[in-house]
This record gives sequence, structure tokens and C-alpha cells, in this order.
Amino acid sequence: MAYWLFKSEPDVWGWDAQVAKGDTGEQWDGVRNYQARNNMRAMKLGEKGFFYHSRTGLEIVGIVEVCAEAHPDTTTDDPRWDCVDVKALRPFSKPVTLETIKADPRLKDMVLVNNSRLSVQPVSEDEWQIICALGETKA
Repeated sequence: MAYWLFKSEPDVWGWDAQVAKGDTGEQWDGVRNYQARNNMRAMKLGEKGFFYHSRTGLEIVGIVEVCAEAHPDTTTDDPRWDCVDVKALRPFSKPVTLETIKADPRLKDMVLVNNSRLSVQPVSEDEWQIICALGETKA
């Protein structure tokens, strides 16, 4: 199983909005970066991701699950752009801040640390376990 990180500005689409969508989830639309799109195209049903509040908060606040594989993004007529659907699984008991992640030497190679602008990014299994432990949340 692969793991992922999804970045969203909480004033545009925050954790509470994601939770409100229930088990049907919501499409992760509006991504207009080829690398992020390709990451979504690689995702499989049931894979998990961190829900990260960007700009405001700068912290991982929850875990989501891919509930629909890559399909055309309905917010554009441009066929180059795809998205996946994700549903909220559980909040973090303790949000894990970017500052905490950057301060942990075990996470020095994490994409979030080295390419913080990428909106959808892979997370290694080790990184997943470390961050869940930091957030006192079941992996």
C-alpha cells in the first residue's frame, strides 16, 4: 500500500468540510500540477493519506482514504486534469505541525520538507508510521 499527503487551505477546504462529506467523500479537484496529478493517477482504492492544512495552520490534522481512483476533474473541461475522491477516516489526536516534521531528523527526506509546494505527494511507510506516532493517532 502506498501513502500520500493532500494539502488544502483550511479556509477553502478544511478538515471539517471533508468530514462533513461522510463515506461518499469528495473529489480532490482543482490540482493543476503535473507531478501532483500523476501522483493521483498512481493511487489505488483504499490507500491512505494525510490531510494537511496549508498556509494557515501548517499541520497534518487527519487521515483520509482514497474512495475513487483517478477520473476526470469535473471543475475543468481540460482533459489533462484528473482527480481522485477521498473520504475522512479519522482526525489526528494531536495535529503534527510542519515545524515538528522539519525538526525530526527521521523525516529529513520527506517530500513535505524538501518540496513543500507540491499539493499531492507520496509519503513513505516509515514517514507514515513516525507521523502517526507523533500525532498519537492509529496508523
